Amino acid sequence: MSTTTDFITVPRGLARVVVTDTELGDVRGEEGFFHYRQYSAVELAGQVGVEAAWHLLFHGHLPSDDELATFTAEIGRLRVLPPALADLLPAICATTGDSLQVLRTALSAWGGVAGLRTLYDSGEDERTAAAMAAASVTPTILAAAHRLHHGLEPVPADPTLGHTEDYLRMVSGERPSTRDVRAVEQYLVATMDHGFNASTFTARVIASTGADLAACLVGAIGSFSGPKHGGAPSRALEALDEIGTLDRADAWVRRQVEAGGRIMGFGHAVYRTRDPRSEMLKAIARGWQDPLVDLALGVEDAVEATLAELKPGRELHANVEFYAGVVMKLAGLDPSMFTPTFCVARVVGWTANVLEQSRDPKIIRPAARYVGPPPPQPVPVRAAG
Repeated sequence: MSTTTDFITVPRGLARVVVTDTELGDVRGEEGFFHYRQYSAVELAGQVGVEAAWHLLFHGHLPSDDELATFTAEIGRLRVLPPALADLLPAICATTGDSLQVLRTALSAWGGVAGLRTLYDSGEDERTAAAMAAASVTPTILAAAHRLHHGLEPVPADPTLGHTEDYLRMVSGERPSTRDVRAVEQYLVATMDHGFNASTFTARVIASTGADLAACLVGAIGSFSGPKHGGAPSRALEALDEIGTLDRADAWVRRQVEAGGRIMGFGHAVYRTRDPRSEMLKAIARGWQDPLVDLALGVEDAVEATLAELKPGRELHANVEFYAGVVMKLAGLDPSMFTPTFCVARVVGWTANVLEQSRDPKIIRPAARYVGPPPPQPVPVRAAG
């Protein structure tokens, strides 16, 4: 065991450990509430679009009409793929059918195409410009990858459209309905940022080294791709498909619990009450008269009741992933695009966090407790001469 006496032992997974200060927002799990700066995130999702919420995270205030118009136009311009990157995408897509893997590789290549300098060597304006460009081009890459994987030509970005509308159009090749755009937009706004989740923390750790912005995002996407993080929405919908009918829900949950499996779409690392994002998405889903919504509502009640019986004392409610998959499917997105769509939102939060972290000169460098076989006794090092 180490003889160092000034180490601080913290809970596994850094649960509830404060590692830095942030002005971007907070998650108050005991209250079922989270906010972006001084605004309730869920209320914001019901009132503004992606561009306004993005401006808030980047610049600290909601934009005026003129600021919003300028900001939206800039996002639209930056959403267009650089020709060199567009030429690379078919080759990248030929190596993998996973759109997040494509994005991870494409953003790394984009960093080279864009000539990114390290955060350490860049000023505030240069870092912000890189963050804007990376978050803007992400949905274009993901939409193009989806189409290429299905043998379809990518649809070029239309800078005159709003960010959400253009994303859905680039995925499907058709102009989406107003209802579909607004449903997905509310989801995007409500999932842009969410405290120091695994992928955001990953991005900030890399940013603390002074690496370039593309490196931060590649690391964040790697963390995000795990099924315990961003990979959950499609798995939650798969569970609904597997259950099939409401009368099978109780038995299905019991089998999962007895086998030690996890019920995707239920429970959360932070919330000890209902996930406010899930409640918002449930309300949006009710706007569709669809059997999938009826099934989801019934399964939610059945799963919560069964979990309360099998795991008494634990607050296991539907989280954002449970209804996210329902809303995205009803809005016309293929399940393979659920996690990529989550990524379209979260890249805004990642880049905002990278910008904030880059202002702190301190590298993030924790310690680990050694518990392996005893090492040899150290030999004192004596100065030469």
